[in-house]
Amino acid sequence: MRNIKLTIEYDGTNFQGWQIQKNDSRTVQGSIENALKTIFKKNIKLYGSGRTDSGVHALGQVANFKISTSMSTDEITKALNGNIPKDIAILKTEDVSKDFHAQYSAKIKTYRYTILCRKNRCAQQRNYCLHYPGKLNIRSMKEEAKSLLGEKNFKSFQASDPAKKAKNLKDNTVRTISDINIKRKADLLIIEITANGFLYKMVRNIVGTLLEVGRGKLEKGCICNILAKKDRNCAAFTAKAHGLSLISVKY
Repeated sequence: MRNIKLTIEYDGTNFQGWQIQKNDSRTVQGSIENALKTIFKKNIKLYGSGRTDSGVHALGQVANFKISTSMSTDEITKALNGNIPKDIAILKTEDVSKDFHAQYSAKIKTYRYTILCRKNRCAQQRNYCLHYPGKLNIRSMKEEAKSLLGEKNFKSFQASDPAKKAKNLKDNTVRTISDINIKRKADLLIIEITANGFLYKMVRNIVGTLLEVGRGKLEKGCICNILAKKDRNCAAFTAKAHGLSLISVKY
């Protein structure tokens, strides 16, 4: 039995997220599992590094599955890419150790949020960045973002997770953010966050709060105060999904 690791890119625009849903919605996991069934003539469970929401993209999602086959990794890549929708691409296929698990073995993840900072929207990029026509104080955003670095309780930036709520599950809300990089590139403002894990909608809630800082709606020291409250109502709005991409997962 082989354990196969996939590195996956996808455009999340027309998917209802990564995870298979009971209502047969179009999902990334479901599309790849359907392709695996076509190739190997049986149901195969695919394990992702984590869920991405509806509309969220990925440049480096990671997943794994187990199979007994003589196909080479290149042949598996070619077969999968020939059977999945065009808005998904298998970038790499590898044999990994039996105990590797895409979710539980993950050590570091990086997400990128992209904001188009100009008066007029962009038709071609409308599904990949948030359009913000106003002015932003990027220096203030960078300064406040420093308060998010390190091991913190991010409960204030966690959205309620319907799936876990239904099962009465409670999260450990402590995570460690090792890097936040906010940079301007022409008309784009790019926010990259690297951490050992993320809570439900944590990145989008952080981005929404940093945008309010940039707009001057939240004062200096607000991030520290928000973290201390451990209350989602204290943070700002949830930034829209389409500006977010999962960049990489490291093991």
